[in-house]
Order: sequence, then C-alpha cells, then structure tokens
Amino acid sequence: MHKTGRPTMIDVAADAGVSLKTVSRVVNGESGVDPAMIERVRAAVARLGYHRNSLAASLRSGNRDTIGFIAADLSNTFYMAVAAAVSQVATRERLHLVMASSEEDADLERTLALDMCQRQVGGLIVVPTAADHSYLAREVELGTPVVFLDRPGSGIPADAILLDNRGGARDAVAELLEAGHRRVAVLLDAPTIYTMAERREGVRDAFAAAGRELDPALVVEGLHTPADARDAMARLLDSADPPTAVFCTNNRLTIGALETILPRGADVAIAGFDDFELSRLLPRRIRLVDYDIADLGTRATETLLARGADPATGSHTHLVPTRLVDRGGIR
Repeated sequence: MHKTGRPTMIDVAADAGVSLKTVSRVVNGESGVDPAMIERVRAAVARLGYHRNSLAASLRSGNRDTIGFIAADLSNTFYMAVAAAVSQVATRERLHLVMASSEEDADLERTLALDMCQRQVGGLIVVPTAADHSYLAREVELGTPVVFLDRPGSGIPADAILLDNRGGARDAVAELLEAGHRRVAVLLDAPTIYTMAERREGVRDAFAAAGRELDPALVVEGLHTPADARDAMARLLDSADPPTAVFCTNNRLTIGALETILPRGADVAIAGFDDFELSRLLPRRIRLVDYDIADLGTRATETLLARGADPATGSHTHLVPTRLVDRGGIR
C-alpha cells in the first residue's frame, strides 16, 4: 500500500526489517551496531527519502513549527526588509523562522534548502539563484510547500511572489524619454539575474514605444556594487557624447551613480529602481521606482501558510505593483 506523507523511523524499520531501536541507533550515529544492520537501515533511508528531525526535541516543548527563508544576499537592505516582513508574520503565527543567504550561489542555495528540509521545516521561502529546483521535487511531494520570492523558480509546482520589474522600469524610462532626453544611460547588474533581465526588457519596451533606439554604448552591465556604478558613471560622463539621463536598475547602482554625479554637479537626470535609506535627504530631485517591500515578504509568508493548509499543487504568480515617486530636492 502506498503511504502518503513524510516517512518516519517506523517506516524505515518496517522497510529494513529491523527494530525501531536499531533504526534510532543508526540514525543518531550510536556505536555498537552491526555493520550489516547499518547498511540495511541506510538503504531503507535512501529508498524512502527519510530525514531525521533534528529540531524535534526543541520544537516539542513550544508546540511550534518552523519555516525557512533563503535570501540571495542578506547584506542587501532590500532582502533585510523582506526578511523583517517574513519574521513579522512568523511571529504573529507563532512560528520559528530560520534564515540564510545563498550569496547568489546555486550550489549553496541547494545545500541550504536541503539542509532545512532535513530539519523538517514546515515550508520554504526561496529567492532563487539556481536555474532548476527539481532537487526539491521529493520534498514538495512529501508535503513541504515552497514559495519563490522576487524571482520565479522552475522544476517544481510552487507559488511565486514577484515585483512588476518590467512595468516599473518601462514607466521610469518612458518618463525620461517623454522629458526629451536623447541619450539615456542604463546601469545594470548581471543580466543573468531574473530581475535585471526583466528591468532591461522594460527599458527596451519604453524605447520601442517611443520609436527610439537604445544606444548599446550607454548600457553598462555586470555592475554589482556602488563602486562599480560610480566608476561606470564616471566613464560615461567623461565620454565624447555623455548621457543626459541615467536609469539605474537597483538601489546600489543608484547610490554609486550619485557618488559621481553629485560632486561634479553634472546636469544628468536620475531615475532608479528601489528606494533606499536617506533618499529623501538628497540635495537634488531624483525619480525612483518604489513599491511596498513589506508586501512582498508578507504575501510570500501568508501564501506559504495557505499552501501548507491546502497542499493542492500548482504554480501561481502574484505581481506586486510599482509606482514612480519623487525623492530628494531638499534646499
């Protein structure tokens, strides 16, 4: 008979034809177990996909569950704000929250996700770095809900909570073009990152709608830090035909561009994706693509809880809207 749900030590014992005590000793790494018995138990563990619940003892006393959140880079204020929203919902629902950062490394993401599953978290919120998440297929099959945040995943049925990256970038660049700017520079992080690819498409949409061609010489990719953007902006301003406007595709790049533009007093219109701390105190006006960061984390966590209560499979995407706002311009 096919048994649904996550396998237990009782299932392993039955499959291996040994006692529950023997399984417990093997799983917990105790000495004095016959090598042949160890092999039988390990073979059964592999067949059934059993994971030892290493958090069970700590969770029993509080009668709480645990959810995992894997961000791409917890040093980024964006992900810290999202994590705060996830934590708020978790606290409200009396859940433990385990957080980790993949550092944009697909192998590390996989290791972290599978480790959290081994600890039998009640669900996972993942900011995807890996291109394929079929490594979580068995966990999803066993009832662990997964929600992708900020970027879509692939290979498993899972919900995704995303920003309207393309629409936000399109609106920001369209506004620059409507203001009469003929030379608009674009600063991008790695175009292999989903959000960057979507924002780049939004830029192209704006140019196409205006019947204009985007000058490849004004598009600089692979900028990861404010220092990268600062240096790129300096090169653009020092070129023979400098831009009159710049669109920065994330907050770090906006900060870097400002580090070059403001000291020079350069007459360059600035638009950027993502708000950032102290943006309201800038000495000149800039336009930013803004959105409710907390809404991303809140929706992801509430979706995870809803999927856990109703584990119907499917892949549903929710887009969080963006808006253009003024920042800076203080006198």
